[in-house]
Parts: sequence; C-alpha cells; structure tokens
Amino acid sequence: MRTLGTRRAALVTGVATAAVIALAGCSAGQVAETALLDTPIAGVDAKSADGSVLVRDVQVEYHGIEGYAKGANAPLTLSLFNQTEKEVTVSITSVPAPARPLPATPVTPPVESDRPQVVSASQVGFLATAPAATTSTPSAAASAPEAGASSAVPTVAATTAAAPTVTAAEIKIKPFGSATFRSTDANQLQVIGLSDVMKPGTVVNLVLKFSNGAPDLNIQAPVAIPLSPASRAPGDAAEDSEHE
Repeated sequence: MRTLGTRRAALVTGVATAAVIALAGCSAGQVAETALLDTPIAGVDAKSADGSVLVRDVQVEYHGIEGYAKGANAPLTLSLFNQTEKEVTVSITSVPAPARPLPATPVTPPVESDRPQVVSASQVGFLATAPAATTSTPSAAASAPEAGASSAVPTVAATTAAAPTVTAAEIKIKPFGSATFRSTDANQLQVIGLSDVMKPGTVVNLVLKFSNGAPDLNIQAPVAIPLSPASRAPGDAAEDSEHE
C-alpha cells in the first residue's frame, strides 16, 4: 500500500516526464520546420545529361539597378566539376533563345513582367588587351638639311591602342577536378557584346558543349543578387521623415 508521500512523488515524477516529452516534441517540430526553409541560391545549378559534369552557381555579376548597356561585357560566375576519370573540355557560347511555339488552343498570355527577358552575347571568353603598337613618322618640324650635313630626319613616335583580344571559353577539367570563375579574378570569364540591356530580372542564354559526347546543355544565367540594398533617393528619405 502506497503512502501519501509516495503518491505525491509519483505524481510529480509523472508531470515532469510529460513536460520533458512535450518540450522534446516542440523542439523536434521546430527543427523539422526549420529544415524546410532552404537558403536561397542566386545562381543556377545544373548538370550534363549523363551527370558527368556538374555546373554550379551560374550568374552574372550585379552592376546596379541600371545593369549593363547593350553591347557591353559582363563578368560571369560559375563552377564546373568533372565527375569522371577522364579529362573533359567544356566550351561555353551564347546564342539567342529559341522562340516559344504558339499553343494549339488560345490561352491567356502571361504578364510581361512575369517573364524574364532573355538576352544573348556575341562571345563568351576571356578578354586580354594586347600591348600598344608604336609607329615612327618623320617630324614635320624638321628643316631641310644643309649641304654636307647628315640626311637623318628626326622622327616622332606614335602609340596606337590595340584592340582587346578574346580567348574563347574552352575550359579543360582534369579527372575529378574542378574549375571556378569569379568576378574578382584577374582574368575574368565574361559574356561579351550583350544583345540588349541586361539588368536585374534579365537572363543571358548560354550553351555548354562537352568533349565527352554529352548533349549540349542550355542555361539561362540571371543577374546576381546585390550583397547590400540599393541606396535610396533623397526624396524617399524626406518622405519617411514626414510620416514619422
């Protein structure tokens, strides 16, 4: 037969056990719910059809809300991972996006703002500026030489800026190796000669070709998300102060 003290001790123990179970269940629920909240990724992830090459974080460097002008160049960020025992060469080009086929039955057209604008580039590769060329021309200020004097005529050196050269994006990746390109690289991988303005909300159409025979991979790279919010116009700050 249990005494009154024994019953009280059992009751207290039961309440404490129930509280521990409830807290554990609540904590587990919070962990499970938190696990569902994926961290947003700015760039595009993809892989070749056979899985031999992984493509990660493909995006164009953020360049302000106005973006890049038509005909401009833009740094490209991406990482390539070779998953095979053989060397693979990945060639990157850009072509205009194919037009979407018209549906057989009329449908409500999408809102234009909901569809990202797709641009292309004339080339994808690495820009390098060649050394400036120097040419010599006779000086116009030189007077005619006197009799018996040397016939040498002073010259003036003229420096001509050389046009930058482009090395095509043909990237060799060793077996189980990788290649990463960032906008901070000294020799940037770039999309060159944009077909139109490229600003946030716009994507550039890229085509990746693989030397191992995998089918071509089409990727539309977006503009990166800025690391800090855009600065506000002076009028916006004044408006906020009026509401305070």
